[in-house]
Amino acid sequence: MSDTWRLVEGDAIAPGLSAVSRLGGGDMYEVWMAFDERLHTLVVIKMLRPSHVDSASSRHVVRREVEMLKRLQHPSVVRMFSYDDSAMRPYIVMEYVDGPTLSSLISKHGALPIHQLMPLALELSAALHYLDAEGVSHLDIKPSNVIMGAPAKLIDLSLAMESKVAAELDHPLGSDEYMAPEQIEPGIRGQVGPASDVWGMGATLFRAAAGYRAFDRQPQWAQLHDAPYALPDTVPPMVGSIILDCLAPDPADRPTPAEVVARIEPVMDALPTAWLSGFSLNRSS
Repeated sequence: MSDTWRLVEGDAIAPGLSAVSRLGGGDMYEVWMAFDERLHTLVVIKMLRPSHVDSASSRHVVRREVEMLKRLQHPSVVRMFSYDDSAMRPYIVMEYVDGPTLSSLISKHGALPIHQLMPLALELSAALHYLDAEGVSHLDIKPSNVIMGAPAKLIDLSLAMESKVAAELDHPLGSDEYMAPEQIEPGIRGQVGPASDVWGMGATLFRAAAGYRAFDRQPQWAQLHDAPYALPDTVPPMVGSIILDCLAPDPADRPTPAEVVARIEPVMDALPTAWLSGFSLNRSS
């Protein structure tokens, strides 16, 4: 990709921040692992790509993500340490989580075993429960936005917004295979909001449980007219029903994150070692 800062290890990204290795990125951001001299630890830096530096709309996206990260504090939501949206390379400094993305883990090893899948479902549900309570919708829940640390962490809040603002969307927003029907056709299929994140979690857990996507990638937005594929026989029926209920076409028919947790906990009771990396929303647990 030519739209890059062409950094090499040891280059200064900004004062006190030295490049270590490139982690990837997307159309708008370049993402690096860096060493933060003030924190004296490894961090992750998202910086606008060169072609976006002079874009007012791109800088607005940075500021919006910064404001969102400032207010969110949860074990399964990535933390922000600092930022500079007026720098030569506008950037956000976030915690470095030692672990692969869920998408890369699936690509390398296939479907997750049940003792790894269930804590992941609990941790994502806990994060969505918290975001809903904060009046925030992530709107881009997908395997590449989940870091498989302990606990798993949601990253990339570049699309996140106040749920009341999300409810007024009138255009598609999200990542094609992980967009709830109402994210594709707002108003026609229902309002965009917290239930949309539950659908994204369902699509993410489906891929984690099966090793393949719930819907075809082509034609675009197959979830508008197709039922999800069947889960493999290796997925326990209780787990499969939870995942498929999250993928209900109507937002009103999907469980809340707390309801997902309540249904997962009986499965977890049969897997005591899985609690080593999971946590619960149930205070009595």
